[in-house]
Formats: sequence, structure tokens, C-alpha cells
Amino acid sequence: MGPLTVHFYALFILLGIVVALKIGAGRYRAAGGLSSELFDLAIYVIPAGIIGGRLYHVITTPELYFGDQSTQGSHGDFANAFKIWEGGMGIWGAVALGVLTAFVFYRKRPRSVDFATALDALAPGILVAQAIGRLGNWFNAELFGGPTTVPWALSIPSNKRPGGYESFSTFHPTFLYESLWCLLVALILVKAPLIKVLKPGSIFLAYVASYSLGRIWIEALRIDSAHHIFGIRLNDWVASISLIISLLFIWRRQLYADYKSD
Repeated sequence: MGPLTVHFYALFILLGIVVALKIGAGRYRAAGGLSSELFDLAIYVIPAGIIGGRLYHVITTPELYFGDQSTQGSHGDFANAFKIWEGGMGIWGAVALGVLTAFVFYRKRPRSVDFATALDALAPGILVAQAIGRLGNWFNAELFGGPTTVPWALSIPSNKRPGGYESFSTFHPTFLYESLWCLLVALILVKAPLIKVLKPGSIFLAYVASYSLGRIWIEALRIDSAHHIFGIRLNDWVASISLIISLLFIWRRQLYADYKSD
């Protein structure tokens, strides 16, 4: 638009943030909190989430930003690390740095609700934000799965197809699968009766566990380049570890709460 370039990937991330705040504010008030606290928190957590997400991507794919430009063409250019509109946001980094920032925010002075309750209030909105943000991958023609001819197959331009797949034209839209999975998990976290009896903080942990479970099978479908450890994609390792740790913490919180009640 004249001198202005509109990046749909970035727009979908911003739209997701707005929706997450809207959902989170309602749940935060229902939990007894003040909306003003949530918006104060957002000033710190949103930039932290974006920075954390980008840092995870850069750290796990360093060859794209620190390699030898003379042999990798456009790769290896550190300036590209700041071009978030071109894709490359790791949800693990975004959640980790965002949660750490929120923890510091709640430690500074007393709030109307505790830290664990705040995380529970925000979890479904974060999932919806992820679902919306993932649709931005469609505009970048990225993060798709193997070749397929199913009715919902994704058409990929020839210049976007990875090596070895040049003869295929349609692929699994794995970003869409992840988006739908996030919406399903968000609905479960809001509506499932079992979720409502979990101790504070467990809803957020259930979000981490459920998302990680979905990411494991979605990651297995993807064909984009990735680092492997013992033949398994790095993100599958991260998802598996996150799943185990979050389930252990849910079990520990329930067990400790039951022990105290006795």
C-alpha cells in the first residue's frame, strides 16, 4: 500500500493477542481479579512473548542467522533474526518468557488474584491466540506436512516446496490441524467438568500438556527442515518433555492439595 507493506503473518499474531486479552479479561474478572491488572500485565508479557518466541526460533535454527553467508546465500544473515513477519516464532519460547515475566509481575506487589489463578484465567485465551496466529502460516506458505490429495489439501507454489517434493503440488496443512487442535483444547479447558475441580494453576498446566500432546503428532507430519536428536525432531523432544513435566506438576498439585485437606 504505497510505502507501507502489510504482513498478514504479523496481523494474525496481533489479532490473536487482541482476542486473547478479550477472553482473558472476562475470565480474570470472573476469578475475582481487576481487569486493569491484566492490561498492566499485558504491557510486559506481550513483548516478552514475542521476544521469547523469536529467541527460541533463532537459537534452535542458528544456521539461518549465524552461518557463512558466502556459502549459504541469504542464510546466515543476523539481520534476518529481526524479521518476524517472515515467520519463525517458537511457542515454547513465547510461553516460557511470558510466564517468567508474569511471575515477576505478580511478585512485585500483591494483586487481586494470585499468580496461579491468573495463569488459569489466561490459558484458554492463549490457545485461541495460537489458533489465530497459526493461520498466518498460510500466507507465508510454510509449516505444512507431507504430500496428500485429501479434499482439504493445501496447494503450495513450486518455489516454496522443500527439496525432494518438487513434483508434488498439494500437502497436509499442519498449521490448520494445530489451529483446530488449539480451539478444541480451549473448549475443553472452559467446559470440561473435571477441569473445574483442579487446583489453581492446573488449568494452565493442562493447557501445556494438551497442546504438547497435539504438537507431538502434528510435528510428525511436518516436512520442513528441522534439527533431529536420535532421529526425532527437536520440537517433538520439547513437546514430549513439556507433556511429562506438566502432567507431573498437575499430579503433584492435586496430591499436595489432598494431603493438606486431610
